[in-house]
Amino acid sequence: MNKTVTFFPNCKKCKTPTGAAQVNEPISLTLKFTRPQNPAEAVLVLTKDNESPVTYPMNFVKDEDGEYTYALTVKVTTPGLYFYHFEIRNEEQSYRVGSDVDLRALLGKGADWQLTVTSDAYKPTVLDGGVMYEIMPDRFFIGGERNKTKSYAAYRDDWDGVPEFRADENGKIHNVDFFGGNLKGITKKLAYLKRLGVTCLYLTPIFEAHSNHKYDPGNYMRVDSDFGTIDDLKELIKKADKRGIKIILDGVFSHTGDDSIYFNKYGSYDSVGAYQSVKSPYFDWYKFRNWNNDYECRYNIDIMPDTNDCNAMFDEFINGAEGVVRYWTRMGLAGWRLDVCEQLSDTFIEHCVKAAKKENENAVVYGEVFMDASNDAGRSFVTGGKLDSVTNYPFKEDILNFVRCGDSNRLNNTVAFVINNYPKHAVDCLMNVLDNHDTARLMTVLGDNGEINSREDKAKASVKNKDEARTLVKLASALQYTLPGIPCVYYGTEAGMEGFEDPFNRKCYPWGNVDKDLIKWYKKLGALRAAEREVFAHGRYCAVDADNGVLFFKRKAGDETVYVIVNNSGSEYAPTLPSDDYTDLLTYKPFGGKVADKSVAVVKATSQTEFPAKSEKAGKTLKLTFLPK
Repeated sequence: MNKTVTFFPNCKKCKTPTGAAQVNEPISLTLKFTRPQNPAEAVLVLTKDNESPVTYPMNFVKDEDGEYTYALTVKVTTPGLYFYHFEIRNEEQSYRVGSDVDLRALLGKGADWQLTVTSDAYKPTVLDGGVMYEIMPDRFFIGGERNKTKSYAAYRDDWDGVPEFRADENGKIHNVDFFGGNLKGITKKLAYLKRLGVTCLYLTPIFEAHSNHKYDPGNYMRVDSDFGTIDDLKELIKKADKRGIKIILDGVFSHTGDDSIYFNKYGSYDSVGAYQSVKSPYFDWYKFRNWNNDYECRYNIDIMPDTNDCNAMFDEFINGAEGVVRYWTRMGLAGWRLDVCEQLSDTFIEHCVKAAKKENENAVVYGEVFMDASNDAGRSFVTGGKLDSVTNYPFKEDILNFVRCGDSNRLNNTVAFVINNYPKHAVDCLMNVLDNHDTARLMTVLGDNGEINSREDKAKASVKNKDEARTLVKLASALQYTLPGIPCVYYGTEAGMEGFEDPFNRKCYPWGNVDKDLIKWYKKLGALRAAEREVFAHGRYCAVDADNGVLFFKRKAGDETVYVIVNNSGSEYAPTLPSDDYTDLLTYKPFGGKVADKSVAVVKATSQTEFPAKSEKAGKTLKLTFLPK
């Protein structure tokens, strides 16, 4: 039965629209099969999550030499998660056709395909097709006079040193060593970022906090004094915008710091914090099991007490007319990334999104979600007025797996899974990460680091096979830049930075000691996305070959088609392309028809290719379009 059925939910010939559908949008389904002979009927079985299944008879279309075609168009009138399969029936028995017969569309639930139905209208974002760059301000660049405003801090003067990783006698790492990076430093490096092709900066938290990483908010309404002032932030936003670079901030709302104006465990603030009194105006913001030392906290780390986002006062403080989100967004922000989104309620997330968009209708709100954002235990983060998109960890894991092991089929399955289950607006602006402040550096993950037995060893570790690791980084980043979504580069990854997990992945950017070959590569990738922005912003993904260590796919938008071939097969690969002359967009040289092992080619018909050319007189880059004769 398996080999006789044709249905791929990401193929327009089988399902329109591909991916998620909108409420009341016609959904056309076409099923082809060769057995059983003389079927009595074919039906669609559609089940809304936690409800009873509904059966829809399909219409017979044709019998062509024993291949039967049945079709059906339905409309779903309420948003939610649905699951479906087909049944083919004759006089003797029924056959069930679910996603177990289509390995390219991973399981939705059981052996059913998932159908996500949303009330949201499709709307492209201002970030689509661009390049995102994540910066931890303390570790990027010191601009002007260094700020040293904290009495308890250990101010470091060894920019290339390893962040403190040793625990105190109580087993705690305090994260109070500061290297001096600030907002003015980011502003001074905007020209560098522009040359990388960056169109959006994602800044980890910049608000007042005790630690160097700032994921323990102390005062949401102040820029941390070591990073600068509110005027420094305004200047960064203004000057970045002139270069076509947007700014999004990290919103850490699922918890605060214990050393905060709201909790005030140590009495550092002139306020009555929740830790100090049950009569504190902030008491109900937190989840005390037994006041005052027994409270819920992030990852069981007591310096980060969890907030109660169902508390109306806390919600208003963050999302109200004069709340945190609107206050900072009106300064010119392009959006937010909501930290630890699984810990936030749906209502709070919706309020965050509405607050941001009231100040900037084009604001983009991301959520840090580690699993399937369309169906995390029945919960969807990307439908019904919630997030625009999410951090794309599913791509990350399988890109790394492909680069290490050559498992292209698994990666293609994951891409198909996300495209099928997420709304298109969420797919187009996925935050595609390969490493970040929570994970080991890409070079370290893909390199040989020798025998590592302790944190002391991790502090001193260095990749031994740098050339090989660099090659694998290029393969992984090529996929990061060409698959659906927006690449999010962690600061310094393009410079070859190494490091295991926190804090070794949070060293300072190595100005003056960068991997020039990798930076050149990342500039090429940035230029590629700029030249073909519409294709990579909204182009449809279609796999051509996803076997034996090769991922060969096309991105198509309108009449424009770009082919991407990433070869990790162990031998040379010759892709089968439509008859035409092709140009490799990474070199702007004619494509020779073959891709070497551990290499990448991104090709387009030469007649449609725009070739960059430099004008000697003006010293500016122009674009020349070569048309067919």
